Amino acid sequence: MEEENTAATASTTQCCRRAGPPKPLRYSGKRRLLIFLTFSVLWNFAAGAFDYADALSKSLLYFESQRSGRLPYNQRVNWRDHSGLTDGLEQGVDLVGGYYDAGDHVKFGLPMAFTITMLSWSVIEYRQEIEAAGELGHALEAIKWGTDYFIKAHTSPNVLWAEVGDGDTDHYCWQRPEDMTTSRQAYKIDERKPGSDLAGETAASMAAASIVFRKTNSHYSHLLLHHAQQLFEFGDKFRGKYDSSVGIVKSYYASVSGYKDELLWAALWLYEATDNPQYLEYVLNNAHSFGGIGWAISEFSWDVKYAGVQLMASKLLMQGRHNKNNEQAKILEQYRSKAEYYLCTILNKNNVSNVERTPAGLLFIRQWNNMQYVSTASFLLTVYSDYLRRSNHRLNCHTGPVDHEKLFASAKQQTDYILGSNPMNMSYLVGFGPNFPTRVHHRGASIVSHRENKGFIGCTQGYDNWYGRGDPNPNVVIGAVVGGPDCEDKFSDDRGNYMQTEACTYNTAPLVGVFAKLSSLEHRIQVEPETTRSYMLHTTNK
Repeated sequence: MEEENTAATASTTQCCRRAGPPKPLRYSGKRRLLIFLTFSVLWNFAAGAFDYADALSKSLLYFESQRSGRLPYNQRVNWRDHSGLTDGLEQGVDLVGGYYDAGDHVKFGLPMAFTITMLSWSVIEYRQEIEAAGELGHALEAIKWGTDYFIKAHTSPNVLWAEVGDGDTDHYCWQRPEDMTTSRQAYKIDERKPGSDLAGETAASMAAASIVFRKTNSHYSHLLLHHAQQLFEFGDKFRGKYDSSVGIVKSYYASVSGYKDELLWAALWLYEATDNPQYLEYVLNNAHSFGGIGWAISEFSWDVKYAGVQLMASKLLMQGRHNKNNEQAKILEQYRSKAEYYLCTILNKNNVSNVERTPAGLLFIRQWNNMQYVSTASFLLTVYSDYLRRSNHRLNCHTGPVDHEKLFASAKQQTDYILGSNPMNMSYLVGFGPNFPTRVHHRGASIVSHRENKGFIGCTQGYDNWYGRGDPNPNVVIGAVVGGPDCEDKFSDDRGNYMQTEACTYNTAPLVGVFAKLSSLEHRIQVEPETTRSYMLHTTNK
């Protein structure tokens, strides 16, 4: 990511006016309104406004554009080639592989791990839907490309390599990854220089991935779980922020929220993976001191995990996966209260504060790469909608109870905005639809492919000959979700406008699950319109 990552700052932009509550629809009765909303959802799907299966396919293709290392024989993104083949060599460790986070060539551990956690969570929740769309194999490959790297990076129980490359020197150059001449210095955390946030997120990603591979590759699943447990123990025993140990990361992925949310996050994913009550006890015993039931959060991101922790804890409560004693239930209820605060804030149904929106209704957290918060919010709304539906619960907001349909409708509205239902008629998912950003801030995409022209392109040559070109990029980063429009729904497709045109892996990863759910419903309406309509009416009238 270019320059300082302001997404990590604590305060939100004041660019937008705070959106007021939407004007109420007026009907003669609640049941009539619910039926109307149900048929509206069905009509929108039946109208075929968006091909969600295509969006799902393209979103998974994006991760092949971001691969570092020796590319496999089945690589589908053919404008990329091998890169970073000596990563870790100077330190005597094999760190070849993994992902570049955005349009540059640094391998940042924290956002990479969050990307894999979100991809794994998408598969855990919507495996059948992804498989039905014919994309399960690609989803597993995307996850494994990350976890294979984490296995390499975790060279001993209390050592984890945190970063390869240097953001400062990397950003002086505009080169294809295949031509890199910038520093590939590697940085690690260990007992003397801890990083509980990085260790925790990496543990979470490997624990979640172990669930994904449990049925198809049990040996690999056990290996991932072993690493996850070691990393959690390391992060918990040797506590500290990773950006204090790896200072060079502060300008790009500073850990503003600290490490306590990541430790709770890791413990919850380990509980999901093992069903070992000691991990649940950790989450309950540290609920207050770690901020799990204290922080009311309005964002979920690579840095701030509290909303995800709170939603997962809420699921445990709804599923009854806890000891039936008052104390445990009380703490889980407090987690749920904070989860519902996040969701109500997203839905504009808090009476104190709500997330700002653009005039066209897009959630707006920050002007720098705002789409990352839209994609994570859409995912959490979608999964929590399913949790509510299965448990026959409602969301309790200050303005009143909210059914699961409303949560999913809000997720769909945000997702449709990303896909082109916006004032610019612009798809912010690159390669999707007739109109999408063509000048994405991405080094590899903006320079002629190495497979077409193997001639070396130097550090400044890329800036001189390619960066300032007004032409579209010669290569399309299909499936990338760019930073998106400003608070007035305006977007400038300019390679130098990296606040809006740079894409990141953690923008796309949460949408994999959302696209899969939408694709499945779209297919059901096309194949079984009457059955699906009856189902929708039945769930609405409950």
